Amino acid sequence: MGRHSLPDSHAAEGRRGHPSTRRRTVAIATLLVLAVATGTAVAAKGGLLSFSESCEDSAVRLSVVASPDIAPAVRSIAEQARADEVKADDHCLVVEVLARDAHKVAEALAAGDTEPDFQVWLPDSDLWLERAKGLGEGIPVSPSDSVASSPVALAMVPSASRALGWPRKTYTWAELVAGALGSDRVRLGAADPARSATGLLALAGIGASSARQGGDSDTRVAQTAKVLAERMSDGDTQVLETLARSTSGAEEGNPKRNQAALISEQAAFTHNAEATGAGKLDLFYPEDGTPLLDYPYTLVNEARLSTAESRAALRFMNLLGDRDAQATFAEHGFRAGDGSAEDSLVAAAGGRKPQPYAEPAVEAPSDEELRETLGMWTITVQSARLTTVVDASGSMATLVPGRNQSRMNVTKESLIQALDQFTPDDEIGLWKFATTLDGEQDYRRLMETKRLGDPAAGGGTHREKLTAAFAALQPVPGGATGLYDTTLASYKEARSTYVKGKFNALVILTDGSNQDTDGISRSGLVTELKKLVDPERPVPVIAIAVGPDADRDEVAEIARITGGDGYEVSDPAEIQAVILQAIMAAGQNGRAAEE
Repeated sequence: MGRHSLPDSHAAEGRRGHPSTRRRTVAIATLLVLAVATGTAVAAKGGLLSFSESCEDSAVRLSVVASPDIAPAVRSIAEQARADEVKADDHCLVVEVLARDAHKVAEALAAGDTEPDFQVWLPDSDLWLERAKGLGEGIPVSPSDSVASSPVALAMVPSASRALGWPRKTYTWAELVAGALGSDRVRLGAADPARSATGLLALAGIGASSARQGGDSDTRVAQTAKVLAERMSDGDTQVLETLARSTSGAEEGNPKRNQAALISEQAAFTHNAEATGAGKLDLFYPEDGTPLLDYPYTLVNEARLSTAESRAALRFMNLLGDRDAQATFAEHGFRAGDGSAEDSLVAAAGGRKPQPYAEPAVEAPSDEELRETLGMWTITVQSARLTTVVDASGSMATLVPGRNQSRMNVTKESLIQALDQFTPDDEIGLWKFATTLDGEQDYRRLMETKRLGDPAAGGGTHREKLTAAFAALQPVPGGATGLYDTTLASYKEARSTYVKGKFNALVILTDGSNQDTDGISRSGLVTELKKLVDPERPVPVIAIAVGPDADRDEVAEIARITGGDGYEVSDPAEIQAVILQAIMAAGQNGRAAEE
């Protein structure tokens, strides 16, 4: 079916049911009843044509921000649509395509500080949609279906792939990475999972595969993360640049050159199209499933779009799904949205039977699993130094709705579970606070902030003693929330004991607002924190408001002064996930500040 006889509803129907994509809210589907394709075919054999006078007068302009890997293909489709004078409800379609890194777009949308200069976003993975939501105060996004896809795989230069038995031998994710890292001749590169969907999905796949193997999978994944971090690149493009380009001794012997990299099939396709001879890559497809980059078509701040822009956005989405557009995506190395591909595309990317490249994609990891993977990456790669400050006021004895447990008991359980995510090299301490807890002082240090693996007085490790200290926490009868004095005191100590090379942070959990009228005021605390903050010794405050009585806005204002943020949980059982999410976010903010 040709482009111009295509009804606007056709392509959206044809791409439903992506096997590896988490369920999305298909908000723009409500526009289907409004959009009618009224354009007629205009031959465009000579390339980009100028609009006719009538078309120029009626043009509706659409700005699309796309992941850099797919932007060239989308731009080509947009240029052809303009040449063909494609219309949406009598309006000629003019689409500008801008290439921007998905992690930067997600951060900007989550911050919500400025109105976006685009109406449509095409990130390389729907995992960025969750990141863009942030704490729910950013620019809203309305995702629909995938326009293309590309599996994540392990690429190797021929000499290294032959050593592992390519293409006849197949591996799980865990076995493949272990095999690559176990060879002295194979140097493995990857993109930063905090900035790359490819890197994050690969790391999540390695983690899931290791868990299926049984045993101490957390330690194995942490060790893998440590090794990957040593050869980590900022993004997918930079990873490709680290690969050896030939079999010369200078190239393969160069310690800065990698022999293997975790990349997408499309990235390997592009690399191989430009490489020659032994510079081309071979691809391993793990037998326990390859995650997909899925390129969801996403409206940005849909409520602000005019009717013409909304209809144009839907029309362009449908154009991206027609036969001509899908052929263009294939020419650029992309699979269809459902993960299917011609063998010729796979071969050009470096795949060959019996590698399981045609197997269904693995189920995409959940948002919670991705948060845990990112949190693990941050604390494993950098190691964490956290001082945990827990509200012990009387209100922490309040029962949690739906549970026969107090806020304190659920908080303790969540903190003990969170400890499992930390390695022996991570440093964690514990304070508790309530008014007049220690004479006139609202706070008390229960456990020094030190390595979890360090031996403790009386036997055992610091981790074991800290677990016991968490378990022993109890609300102070009649105690009120001495938040401000405690925040200032604990921040001063965290800053004075700062350890370079680690992720230093202060985690404060409270179920109420400050109730100590004899202590420092809120404005006084803000003033003091501003004086104490040192960019050379960053200690972000991660403030978690627990339950309906806590004031998230209050703790967020205080935390943001330090480079951290405030979070809110209705159920203390959510604390574990929030801590990991907050560590990842604060760590990312720290890297951005360094740049």
